[in-house]
This record gives sequence, C-alpha cells and structure tokens, in this order.
Amino acid sequence: MGVPQVVIVGRPNVGKSSVFNWIAGRRLAIVDDVAGVTRDRMTDLIEYEGRRFELIDTGGIGINDVDDLNDEIEHQISVALHQADVILFLLDARSGLVALDEEVARRLRGIDRPVLYVANKADAASLDTQADEFYRLGAQQVLPVSAEQKRNKYELLDAILAALPPTDGPDDDRPPEMKLTIVGRRNVGKSTFINTLVEDQRMIVSEVPGTTRDSVDVRFELDGKTFLAIDTPGVRRRKSIRQDIEFYGLHRAQRSVRRADVVLMFFDAGQQISQVDKQLCQYIQEHFKPCVFVVNKWDLMAEHMPTERWADYLRDTFPSMWHVPIAFVTGMTGRNVKKLVNHAQMLFKQSLQRIGTGELNRLIGRALEHHPPPIFRQRRPKIFYVTQTQVQPPTIVIKCSNPKAFSPSYRRFLLGFLRDQLDYGEVPIRLLFDKRSRNDASTNSPQE
Repeated sequence: MGVPQVVIVGRPNVGKSSVFNWIAGRRLAIVDDVAGVTRDRMTDLIEYEGRRFELIDTGGIGINDVDDLNDEIEHQISVALHQADVILFLLDARSGLVALDEEVARRLRGIDRPVLYVANKADAASLDTQADEFYRLGAQQVLPVSAEQKRNKYELLDAILAALPPTDGPDDDRPPEMKLTIVGRRNVGKSTFINTLVEDQRMIVSEVPGTTRDSVDVRFELDGKTFLAIDTPGVRRRKSIRQDIEFYGLHRAQRSVRRADVVLMFFDAGQQISQVDKQLCQYIQEHFKPCVFVVNKWDLMAEHMPTERWADYLRDTFPSMWHVPIAFVTGMTGRNVKKLVNHAQMLFKQSLQRIGTGELNRLIGRALEHHPPPIFRQRRPKIFYVTQTQVQPPTIVIKCSNPKAFSPSYRRFLLGFLRDQLDYGEVPIRLLFDKRSRNDASTNSPQE
C-alpha cells in the first residue's frame, strides 16, 4: 500500500505550519505572523513507532490572498483533503471558536475520513479548558497542544497512529533514486516544470512574482524509478528583499541546493542573465553540486536564436563552470524534459564515481610531463602522490612538497587535465593540495 497521508487543515493563522515543523522536527515550512504564507502543499515523511506517514501542510481555508490566488490555494487544499487518510483539524485555543472554524467543520463533515480536533497554542495546562468550547463543533475529543511550547507532541502522534488505516503490506516508502533541486530567479517556469514532471497541478502557477514561497518536495516517477523534485522560491537580489517571507524563501532555496544530488539552474530564454543568476551559480559552485544549466521557454526563442548563441552566452558568463551541461526545454509542453532528467541521472552517477590511486597517479604523471609546475622560490615543487578520498563531490588530494607553490593557474591546468581524462568530467571536482607528512615519506612520486 502507499504511505498514508495526514493532512493539516484549518483557518489562517492557527499555527498549521508551526505544528507541521514541530512534528517534522525541523523548519521546513515558513512561519510568519502574516496570514496566508503557505500556498502550496508542503510534505514530509514522518516515522513513529514503526509506522510511516506523509504529513501535509496546507494553506488557510478562507484566506483572502493578497495576490488573488484564492482559487489556486483552494484547489491545493481540496486535492489534499481528497487524498487524505487522516485529517488534523487545527484550532486556536487562545482566540477560541470563531465563525470560520464552524465553516471548516461543516466542510469536513462531508468527508469520510477520521478527523482529529487539535487545539494549538495551549501553551500551559491552565489553557486546556479553553479548548472545551470546540466540542460544539461535534468533536468527540479535542487534544490541546502547543507547537511553541512543545506540549503533548507524543499524545498527538499516538492519536494519529490510532487513526491511521490498518496496514495490509509494506508501505511504498522507497527512498528516491535522486534529489533534483530546481532553482532560479522569479518567473522562470520552475513550478510549471514541476507540474509537467508529475503530470499534475501539484504547484500553484501564476504570473504573480513570488507565488512559490516555500521549498516544496514533490515525488514523481519516471521509467519505473522514484525521484524527488524540490521546487524553490524565486530568488531576488539581496538588496530587494524587503519582507521576512522573501528572506526565509532565499534561505530555503539555499538549503535545498545543499540537499540536492543535482541542481537544475533555470534561465528564461527571453531574458538576459541577471545578478541573481550569478549569485545562485556562485552558491552552487561553492557547494560543489552537479548542475545543469536549463534554458526554459525555448519555444518562444527557437525561431529567433540558435542554441549555440545561448550556450556561448552561458559559457562566457560563467567561465569557471564550463563543464556544466546545457539543456534547452519548454516546461509547459514537456519538450526535452525527460532527456533533462535522464542527463541529471548521469551526472548523479558521475558524482559517485571512484578512480583508483594507481590510475590517478599515472594521469598526474602524464600531466607533469606535459606541463611541469613553474619554479617557486628557486625550486620546482614536487607532487609525491595523488588519491581520491571521497565522492559527492569527487575529492582528489594531491600530496606535495609545498601547497603554496602551486599557483591558481596551474591548479586550473591540473583540474582541466583530470576532467578531460576522468569519467566524471561534467561534475564538480574538489582538488586539494596537502603537504606530505613524514608518514607519507616512503610513497613514490609521479615525478620519480
């Protein structure tokens, strides 16, 4: 059977995202005093007492969205309720019962699913009695909790477990083959691309800049394999970030880059490369993440510009990322999307490659014969041996006489030489120079 889904619903500002983060044990959803921060469905896989379930956060029912996305948010809530196995109806113990709570309760009565009434913001036991008025909604039990004060978490988890449907076999909770993070500035088509991947309106798509606010994990299948796509908020220039929501969105995007196996860096075919694009690429490069430059909305430009011009534009703008492959896609129609995912799989496999020490030393020996290191302080520095120490990213350590003697240009030469010869030429390679210790003294040098 599939993993059961537990959906959190309620009116705006009852603390749905706070409870979601509290149960998940990490800050996944943006929490802010501004109503309506959550728009898309946020998900996380929870394991408790040997059972697994997918926890889903939703937007506030009855929200008046500032960007007029009410219908889109409502669609996401309706889909979540339709797929739910258990519903957590979240209420606010401090503010008490309001008319919108009664409206949510009427809506849930038409859904044949277990509903758990949860009164959040009961920060102390003295506030528990304030939750009693929620019995007027027809609840047989109301569980007072506090995400802020971490009250009654395990009582809530026990109630969820008791409400889950019985298992009739192992849960389909296979880990994804690969995590793909999609980043880019605003309105480059990231959410449309995700919807095309999953063949569903999983993400809200709008012309309104900044529609996506959280980083959202979306599982999808391709050729019988399960993948995880991570949609991220569109990034703005730092000096343009004026709201807490945008600040958190930037950090969510950066964290999603760190989580990625492969990053898809999106560009709009009809727009020039911006400072934001450069900042994102720098962040990807600093974290040694395999990357594909994705030129989206290519259908709008294909008749006016050959792909070679855009490729040259990218190479000229990002000379230190010349190894990064380039894909031209149309996310809305699905053009070249499957090829892109297949290429991302290939990059992921490259990042896991290991090369034997013997082969590496023979390669470095050939590089030294072709181009010895320049004289440094009247001596030519020596390389004694080379070894790969880890993967993701492939990390190569060069034991040498003096790391400072190898100039940046010579290091780039060695890196380029290795990239041309190794099987992982399209992914970042971390090249480290380390002074040989006495324990390494017996090791033969590629120069000897």
